Amino acid sequence: MNASIIPSCVFAAWALAVAICDLRSRRVPNALVIAGLVAALVAACWHAGPAQLGVGRALIAAAIGLAALMPFFVLGVMGGADVKVFATLGAWCGLQPLLWLWVAASLIAFVHALAILAMRARSQAAASRRVQIVSVGARRGTPYATCLAVPALAWLALQWMPGALQ
Repeated sequence: MNASIIPSCVFAAWALAVAICDLRSRRVPNALVIAGLVAALVAACWHAGPAQLGVGRALIAAAIGLAALMPFFVLGVMGGADVKVFATLGAWCGLQPLLWLWVAASLIAFVHALAILAMRARSQAAASRRVQIVSVGARRGTPYATCLAVPALAWLALQWMPGALQ
């Protein structure tokens, strides 16, 4: 794994940037998504990313990630950036962890939504300040790209723990 420390740091920085952008504005710039995808594919050229994928496997995982969340975008329940971030996570992490990242992200999003609903159930005057704290940014939707980035960072940390994923 020593050869993959630099790509792993790039992945961690990218995921953190995605989370911060999404939390602040509920937007993830296309340039950030493209930079993450290009970095994942460059790392895959040398099997040097955190999952040590080749280019073919990285592209397949990215395509499956894109296809898996595209229906949610088409239905209007998810933003385009969320779909593109998930595809990029596929290129970084590979196919095997992708399902678990999606499940974990969905659970985080569910807890976030429950927290907002619970706060709104209280009196409107008292809850308005608290809702602003939980729903940072211009919109009050769930920051799903952040929900994807958090378990991806946890997955990365597990990659570096000896025997953690065996």
